[in-house]
Amino acid sequence: ELGWISKVYVNRPAVVRHAEQIKKWKTVKGNWQAAWLLKAVTCIDLTTLSGDDTPSNVQRLCFKAKHPIREDLLKALDMHDKGITVGAVCVYPARVSDAVNTLKAAGCNIPVASVAAGFPSGQTPLESKLTEIRLAVEYGAREIDIVISRSLVLTGQWEGLYEEIRLCRAACGEAHMKTILATGELGSLANVYKASMIAMMAGSDFIKTSTGKEVENATFPVGIVMMRAIKEYYWQTGYKVVGFKPAGGIRTAKEAITWLMLVKEELGVEWLTPELFRLGASSLLGDIEQQIFYHVTGSYALQHELAMA
Repeated sequence: ELGWISKVYVNRPAVVRHAEQIKKWKTVKGNWQAAWLLKAVTCIDLTTLSGDDTPSNVQRLCFKAKHPIREDLLKALDMHDKGITVGAVCVYPARVSDAVNTLKAAGCNIPVASVAAGFPSGQTPLESKLTEIRLAVEYGAREIDIVISRSLVLTGQWEGLYEEIRLCRAACGEAHMKTILATGELGSLANVYKASMIAMMAGSDFIKTSTGKEVENATFPVGIVMMRAIKEYYWQTGYKVVGFKPAGGIRTAKEAITWLMLVKEELGVEWLTPELFRLGASSLLGDIEQQIFYHVTGSYALQHELAMA
């Protein structure tokens, strides 16, 4: 429905001003902080997207996904029996089978997500993108993180963007599809809003900020715009199951809590579940576990005391 986006105007100064206020929010402390951090853990897509990924480091990542926080720390918080795991494990298509087999052997039902569709640039033919998606699903991926062709946004080809995402959605089959907008390369917040709307119209289960490979990744102004697009889409359609995923550059526990608080403010408590909110991160979990260690023991852990993610 092009009428929804034909007259979109984003008040950039107001959005930026609100984003600056968010940075000044006071963070929670004590048990409240520990509770928010454990909630953040359950929403993490624990990710490795390196050219030197091997079966062994994917296996290590999967075991960390199942045991994201040391058992003795969870016992101290009386949370050892709550089944706390990360939201998903995210890898390249070639490593999906390694992740699926490792998690199955560990008796764990954590979904495996795979990037696809010409990640991270999107500069591959559509036929190649669709083939890559189908292969990732065939290998066992239950979630697919596709990346859009930025050129379609920058040249205003909204129907072309819709068709591309729609075909990717069909190729995903039963797998959930997260659509990466690569917001740092879209040129304006208005384009971010329009691309968010088109992605939802085309059937995306999630809209995601970034690949993590751009110069600018997840920022609060972009997050505000995307979440308000989700809210308007819900108001217009009554469809309440589109999730949001900020990704790229989120490395500290404090940042994770701030994103959770922003989602609560903009979309509501019902979005604070792994089904509707994910954090794309590779190093975030280490800082969260460090903060929980400090909360329990009163001192920070030495490097060898916490398992690598």
